[in-house]
Amino acid sequence: MEKKMYLMMIKKSKTYSKLTKQTVLEHVENIRKLDDQGKLEICGVFHGYPGMAGMYILKAESLEEAEEICKAEPLVTKGYATYQLAGLEIASRENNYLL
Repeated sequence: MEKKMYLMMIKKSKTYSKLTKQTVLEHVENIRKLDDQGKLEICGVFHGYPGMAGMYILKAESLEEAEEICKAEPLVTKGYATYQLAGLEIASRENNYLL
């Protein structure tokens, strides 16, 4: 069975401007780990959207697994960001764009 996709929107908290280099390094290491485990489809940062830091598109077996991934994100665990998680149904040529 194919893994489901989930969108993690990362929102800056009031302390985001005090983000430490150590936390950024831990954040990048977490991205590498998720990628190595096949749980990361794509990720990136937002520019020009106040309050938004970035996003992940995750591949997980369940909403609960995706939630655990989000809760383990160093930006979240250290209080620099919060997140919003949503299931994502991909529209593609193969599924006739969900028609």
